[in-house]
Amino acid sequence: MSEHSTYDMLRHLADSWGLLAMMIVFVALAAWPFRPGAKQRNDEAARIIFKDESDGE
Repeated sequence: MSEHSTYDMLRHLADSWGLLAMMIVFVALAAWPFRPGAKQRNDEAARIIFKDESDGE
């Protein structure tokens, strides 16, 4: 197998299956916070910046 054909094979793989794999990873990561069991952890993460503040002082 010559160097040129290896490049062509890897380029074809990246253009087709690589793009599909990156799209699947993106969709999975974008949907992760919206899964049913994540509400409590998301609320906790949203309030963590106020953890050490005292109200009224």
